[in-house]
Amino acid sequence: MASASLEDELLCSICLHIYTDPVTLKCGHNFCRDCINEVLDAQDRSGVYFCPECRATLRKRPPLQKNITLCNVVDNFLSTQSHQEKITGIHCTYCIHSPVPAVRSCLHCEASLCDNHLKLHSKGPEHALIDPSTSLENRKCSVHKKILEYYCTEDAACICVYCSAGEHRGHQVEMLNEASEKKKKKLRNVLQELITKRKMTEERVQSLEDHWRKSQEKAAGEENRITALFIDIRRRVDDLEKKVLSEISRREEQVSLTLSDVIQKLEIKKDELSKKMRHIEELCNMTDPLTILQDPDTGDLCDPEEEGGDEDTGGHDGGDEETGGHDGGDEDTVGYKTPDVDVITGLLHAGFSDIMIYLQTVIPEKPKEIKPHVLRVQSPLCQDWPFSGLRHGGDDVTAAGKVGIYGEGPADILLIKSTGGNNLLISDDLKSATWTGIRQNRPETAERFQSPQVMSRRGFTSGRHYWDVEISGSWEWRVGMCYPSIDRRGGWSNIGDNNKSWCLYGGEGCNNQYSVRHNNNVIKIRDQTSSDRCRIFLDNGAGLLYNNPYSSRHNGNRIQLPQRICSHGVRICLDYEAGQLSFYELCDPIRHLHTFTAAFTEPLHAALCVYDGSIKISGRRSEEPSS
Repeated sequence: MASASLEDELLCSICLHIYTDPVTLKCGHNFCRDCINEVLDAQDRSGVYFCPECRATLRKRPPLQKNITLCNVVDNFLSTQSHQEKITGIHCTYCIHSPVPAVRSCLHCEASLCDNHLKLHSKGPEHALIDPSTSLENRKCSVHKKILEYYCTEDAACICVYCSAGEHRGHQVEMLNEASEKKKKKLRNVLQELITKRKMTEERVQSLEDHWRKSQEKAAGEENRITALFIDIRRRVDDLEKKVLSEISRREEQVSLTLSDVIQKLEIKKDELSKKMRHIEELCNMTDPLTILQDPDTGDLCDPEEEGGDEDTGGHDGGDEETGGHDGGDEDTVGYKTPDVDVITGLLHAGFSDIMIYLQTVIPEKPKEIKPHVLRVQSPLCQDWPFSGLRHGGDDVTAAGKVGIYGEGPADILLIKSTGGNNLLISDDLKSATWTGIRQNRPETAERFQSPQVMSRRGFTSGRHYWDVEISGSWEWRVGMCYPSIDRRGGWSNIGDNNKSWCLYGGEGCNNQYSVRHNNNVIKIRDQTSSDRCRIFLDNGAGLLYNNPYSSRHNGNRIQLPQRICSHGVRICLDYEAGQLSFYELCDPIRHLHTFTAAFTEPLHAALCVYDGSIKISGRRSEEPSS
């Protein structure tokens, strides 16, 4: 019992045999050197190492230290066991003076023979020789005491020749060797099935280990992302605090300087008034009337109209030359026709910074006299837009606007090649998409667009970002953003044609026209213009409109842009928290095209759609782009 217990302790948990060249891991568990090397080689592919016994995780492949004490114990145990096997082995029956190992056993004689006695043994057919065995009686029939030579398949029993002619008469009987080979064949099939099941089990274990490793990596990545996010939030809050405090200090200093200047001026004026008061008091105390009346400094002091105004009060005269001198009288409003509000609004948002409206007013008392009025409307877009540092439609773009609408550089946008349609050629740097007539034969996956569209890898869930595109030679194109859950198949899968995407639509095939519209009548006047000023000659409500096939689209609804896109560059700006997605034309000055307002509920990915041409994303590159 002690020997069996010791043998159990000396078994390797991998091969389940007694240790061969045992080694130890840091966790204290022992294994055969060859066994643990095979396990570590398999773990090299995943990069995660752990003890097969306790599953303790190791950062790198552990060094293998030979367990000298355990090696000595194994050697002593094996030598003792070998000695016992020699003593308790099968010996020759006829060597009675000293134990001699037997080499064969005779079933007929029921004796074991050494080499010497085997030479003298009878060679008759009834003397069946087998390998040395101590249970020779089990090889004979218990009834007839004859050697078991046959196997009854019906009763699954080994029988002798008398049994086959007696109680097993008529049964299917086979020779022992033949029956043994058939059973071996069945056992080999079972063994093969067990090997297959074991392999499947090992693959399942490997899959679970890979999944576990990926879960750990994903958790670590999420932790790093959240940590970086909060570090960025704290940095932004600190920067905002510094900016606010700096602005407060700047304003306080400005107010202090202004008040100091005003106080200084008032002090000077106070001194002057004091001097005048003393001079007047001196004159009042004089008795000579001639001196009083001839004093040169008192000529203007008695004029009550001189001090009627105050240059320091900042008064406003109320006049406005921009309005054409309109005084608000009733006679000026007779016959006044206000222009269509949609016309003015469309022109303002089109980028026209200065609109002159000429009104003709007819006075009933003097029907032949026409009094002209000029109304000047300046676009509110000339003022600072919500995007700091950018002015629209004006004569200048500030330095901050030239750098970018948000931050100091564009967002890093890389395309996912596997989402591109089969007629799109994606560049190696994942920055441009080109329409091609040669199908790319990409696999039909759920993420691939059926139309010539492609989506970016990066999705925005917060913050303010922008990116630029350069369009060349495209008959039709769309640029915008979409949710990752957008449909990739069907007639409504193009960006802008569903409720999960927003886009700007255009192309070389779009003709831009100016026209005059009134009472559903349209009269084309000319093809294009490059001026940012517009004049409306208003008479009975007719006005200048802009007819343009360029449009912004969402959920199948098209909003026609009121101006032509003359350049090849477009900027897309996203303010996720504010729910604003804006498009700008990269001309000089930069021009606002359209702004979508929505409550975004999913990450937003950049998306491109192009026919007969290409679209390139401008901006910085990633160091290692991949599809």
